Amino acid sequence: MVVASAASPCESSALFATFDHDGDGRISAAELRLCMKTTLGEEVSDEEAGQLVASVDADGDGLLCEAEFVRLVQAAEVEEEDERRGTGLREAFGMYEMEGEGCITPTSLRRMLRRLGSDQDIDDCRAMICRFDLNGDGVLSFDEFKIMMNA
Repeated sequence: MVVASAASPCESSALFATFDHDGDGRISAAELRLCMKTTLGEEVSDEEAGQLVASVDADGDGLLCEAEFVRLVQAAEVEEEDERRGTGLREAFGMYEMEGEGCITPTSLRRMLRRLGSDQDIDDCRAMICRFDLNGDGVLSFDEFKIMMNA
């Protein structure tokens, strides 16, 4: 869920001021919900807005001060980046997983490596898979592939 994006402290302050509709120096769940709809086009329920506020509300007053708001924005940016990275990994996994089995087999790995100009034999491919095959089934699941790509 996108909350907003602010690269600098000045942008964060300006964004906070935009979301602080009543100008009291705090953002309520209702203000957050309204601004997410009007400025970002993102519909959130009262409950979701309340959960977003609660997720960073350090003092427990049910409102966001500027520092708490900045933490919310930063968390949203990290989440968005993780989603983008996950989508890219899913696409890469799909390139290697060519047999429709939902996993990368030694054969599918070999085929893709050949397309990329690397001539590995099937035993080399088995060894590559074995290194990250956490459950020992001889193939790489998407989760194992993610671990391999982040290693």
